[in-house]
Amino acid sequence: MGIRSLTRTEAERRAALIAVERYDVDVDLTALPDGPDVRSVSTVAFTCREPGAETFVDCAARVLSATLNGVELAPGEDGRIPLHGLAAHNVLRVESVQADTTSGEGVHKATDPADGEVYMWMSFEPDEAHFVWACFDQPDLKAPHAFTVTAPATWTVTGNSGDARVEELDGARRWTFPDTPPLSTYNTVVNAGPFHEVRREADGHNLGLYARRSLAEVLERDADEIFTLTRQGLAFYGEAFAMPFPQRRYDQVFVPEFGGAMENYGCVTWSDTFLQRAAPTPAEHALLAKVLLHEMAHMWFGNIVTMRWWDDLWLNEAFAEFACHWAAERATRHTDAWASHLMIGKIRAYLADQGPATHPIHQPIHDVAQAASIFDSITYPKGASVLQQLKTYVGEEQFRAGMAGYFARHAWGNTALQDLIDSLSEASGRDLDTWRTAWLETAGTDRFTLERDGDSVTLVAAASPRPQVLAVGAYARNGDVLERRALVRVEVTEPRTAITGLPPAADVLLINDDDLTFATTRPDPTTRDALFRTAAQLPTAISRGVAAATVWDMLTTGEATAAEAGRCLTSVLTAETSDAVIEPYLTLAANIAELWAPPADRVALSAEVAAACRNLAADPGRRQVALRGLARTATTADDLGWLRQQAGDDVDLHWRALIREAELGGDIAAESDLLLTRDPDPDAWLRALTVRAALPDAARKAEVWQQLVGTRTIPINSVGLVAAAFWRPGQDELLAPYAERYLEAVPKLHQGGMILAMSYTQRLFPLHAIDATYIERARQASQEAVPVVRTTLLERSDEVSRMLRARGGSV
Repeated sequence: MGIRSLTRTEAERRAALIAVERYDVDVDLTALPDGPDVRSVSTVAFTCREPGAETFVDCAARVLSATLNGVELAPGEDGRIPLHGLAAHNVLRVESVQADTTSGEGVHKATDPADGEVYMWMSFEPDEAHFVWACFDQPDLKAPHAFTVTAPATWTVTGNSGDARVEELDGARRWTFPDTPPLSTYNTVVNAGPFHEVRREADGHNLGLYARRSLAEVLERDADEIFTLTRQGLAFYGEAFAMPFPQRRYDQVFVPEFGGAMENYGCVTWSDTFLQRAAPTPAEHALLAKVLLHEMAHMWFGNIVTMRWWDDLWLNEAFAEFACHWAAERATRHTDAWASHLMIGKIRAYLADQGPATHPIHQPIHDVAQAASIFDSITYPKGASVLQQLKTYVGEEQFRAGMAGYFARHAWGNTALQDLIDSLSEASGRDLDTWRTAWLETAGTDRFTLERDGDSVTLVAAASPRPQVLAVGAYARNGDVLERRALVRVEVTEPRTAITGLPPAADVLLINDDDLTFATTRPDPTTRDALFRTAAQLPTAISRGVAAATVWDMLTTGEATAAEAGRCLTSVLTAETSDAVIEPYLTLAANIAELWAPPADRVALSAEVAAACRNLAADPGRRQVALRGLARTATTADDLGWLRQQAGDDVDLHWRALIREAELGGDIAAESDLLLTRDPDPDAWLRALTVRAALPDAARKAEVWQQLVGTRTIPINSVGLVAAAFWRPGQDELLAPYAERYLEAVPKLHQGGMILAMSYTQRLFPLHAIDATYIERARQASQEAVPVVRTTLLERSDEVSRMLRARGGSV
């Protein structure tokens, strides 16, 4: 039986017909320690504006019984139960069971390999609540939810409203939670298991952290940092939006086998891979902060105020992505958050926006299946960058006022994009309709360059540009560095904009300095080579980032060679002073050597990055990052030997070195087995599997592929790590059969829900042993796939096709 995707027309018709008063959901988890079943009884009270009409309720779990106003119902099909003859006031009761709790949607059972303990989490975006219990699964039918959860006696249960009343039963406990505020179904959650718990009071909030018991030590290590970030975020958003978080309790639950993080109201669920088993690096600290602040921003933008339909999904996600960088910069120690956004997310968005999967930020969404396909680089980093531009365009004070008015006016309701535009227009006094059309309803990226004629400078757009405010920085040389002598902001409305106020003797003019807008830039032919030479000499992380992003974009569009781009980014890496971007630069430089360079240049470019890493390792603050970079790029026995010596007792570094040695054909089996016995990480078996994935050995490739694709025994949060080791350069003969098997797997890559579909489609895509013909076959295969797979496959195949072109070595 298939599950029908809810269409916009159906959702609008249902929302016009009914209003949900409340959900009372009784969940029984007592079968999970020994079996797969989650049993639920969902009781829904709702009104009907047209008594006698009919509609349907969503339920993709197996229905055991269903009654409407006391009358028994047929179980339905396609994930829907028909509801006929509605009364003015209705009570629906559905008892259901979901047994697919290891590979299905909505609910997941995970067993900790360290101690055999079982944990259960739920995650419902975009519409997966109905895989667990019956509900009207669309964002604009918000209602209070009251959860009662029966769980094994040793388990702790978490939910949106916290502060449950707990009753002891025979071998179990019943957790009765207070009513939530009016929430969309996708914002609700139940998590359960024998969690380790840490709690703290902060500024009137009761903050909780949870993780599986085998990670208790890691959670305790990170608790102070997480609590500090949580306190800082709640304070910043409460002030910025003129609305403190309205619930006293705020929990964050780190669970195994989860992809990313989910913004459930008052109870955020995280992948426990965010609890780094080795001491976190600066970039890992920054990522933790940004994800925490992203999910927290959703408390206001997504939970308190929810988009009416999924065509405004971009606004939900883009706003949280924008807000997390805004809050990190203003309220935490991560003051270079926007610089890392540029070098991690924004350059990815530039690439996607110039490829076959590009789309307007705001676009019509026919059904939920299509909505799942736009959790992408256009929605997240481009959307965040466009909102940063909007803040610049209207002014920060006016932006804050507009947001405060928006939340005050629409709290606990649903909105559309125009509601936000109207609020910001009112606060700023600017007509934003033209801005909205140009930025949100038009795909593609503006591109700017400069023309100089004597002392006059003109900013030139490649086509008619969007209305925007950007800055041009003027820099003069002072010894080995460049100093900024002027920063001129201009409002662009035409293809040509005169720039006044720049000093006549500037050595470098940097377009989009301070990275205020979403637009690519290009040097003119006379300054092209100077850009590559001087990027490292610019004085700030953001100015260096703007130059480096231009160089990267030129590589992806075929206007620069891998050698040019790789050496430029390695020079920036060597000169960089901001911890926020050291690792992004290392990743990009290593990616260029491994994935973009022609085979004849690969070893030399890798050696240059490795040499930079050895130099960086002399700085105690950069040592860990540099040694990790060396573990990826070491090309000689001397490099590997020195790395082993430096690693000392660092188990994480020894795993990384083993992966590199395995790739290069080393005999590492005995050492890998020994390291596995030493590693206290409950997921260390995945590191050993990653070592085997890297080996140039047919039997090991077959073993790993079977676990990746055949049985899917690798947790989703480790698929990327294992797949990256699997697809190694120089192993084409071994890898060629798996390129074919990837295409054969495309029709099934969507199984397990949106997060799995995106991860498997992207991470498993072949990086070697393919050619341009293969790329075309992949694009053809995408046309028969479900929307989320189709979009991800188009985007990934375009990126890899650009890599193949760069490997050809010409510009």
